[in-house]
Amino acid sequence: MLNRTFGCVRLVWNKTLGERNHRYRAEGVRTSYRQTDAALTGWKRTEELAFLSEVSSVPLQQTLRHQHTAFGNFFAGRTRFPRFKSRTGRQSAHYTRSAFRMREGVLTLARTSTPLRFVWSFGGVDLAALDPTMVVVSREPDGRWYVAFAIDTTEPAPAEPAGHAIGVDLGLTDLVVTSDGERIANPRHLARKARNLARYQRRMARCERGSGNRRKARAKVARAHRKVRNARQDFLHRTTTALVRSANVIAIEDLSVRNMVRNRHLARAISDAGWGELRRQLEYKCDRAGRTLVVI
Repeated sequence: MLNRTFGCVRLVWNKTLGERNHRYRAEGVRTSYRQTDAALTGWKRTEELAFLSEVSSVPLQQTLRHQHTAFGNFFAGRTRFPRFKSRTGRQSAHYTRSAFRMREGVLTLARTSTPLRFVWSFGGVDLAALDPTMVVVSREPDGRWYVAFAIDTTEPAPAEPAGHAIGVDLGLTDLVVTSDGERIANPRHLARKARNLARYQRRMARCERGSGNRRKARAKVARAHRKVRNARQDFLHRTTTALVRSANVIAIEDLSVRNMVRNRHLARAISDAGWGELRRQLEYKCDRAGRTLVVI
């Protein structure tokens, strides 16, 4: 049922995006959320797309809302133009309160007959008292499944004053150099796994398209990328948390990463360093801890 839901979510996103683009090119008119909602209702009544009614309608409605928000962010200059979704990428479905039931730590989704079994990733949480506002079920390209809960919570208390200010310089040899003279070496996560990743990619390239062996080889490539991604995320989280705890004021430079990765000699190294993700983590962690982040 979840796999079918992912397929329907992907179909609704791609079909809606295609019709949005066609209408804008032909008539120069934007499409509202209400119009996409009416189109979805019409699709369900057709013989060709009647199977959309066999899955929960909430993830399909949420897909329309996400696409409407994505276009709003694009026209505001915050993100790039929305793209079509691929069946080989990450799949997800968003369930709001009306499409799931959470009782005594047992989760049951709409259109399913049995509870969804999951393993909790954090300690010190009472699942019986958990009252989520949204549940997001996702499947990564390597075949791993995840369920995420969104809950209402209070603002965290500000961190204790550190009485210190630092400047941070980002680089490739040393990922971070602070004004105190501290240097944090760049671990180069992708470079360390490059040989294994290249071997998996060669194996996948030799497999016939659409075959079972190619699916297995693609999963191995995705697992290798996942290990690199998780290692990079863990390192950046440890680094940014230490910086936020050590200073009240943090100054960083305003790097245009999007323009810098156009250099084909440094694009892979810059992407592997994760400068943009490091700045993003500093921004929300400083805001949460009551610190000041100055971008120069």
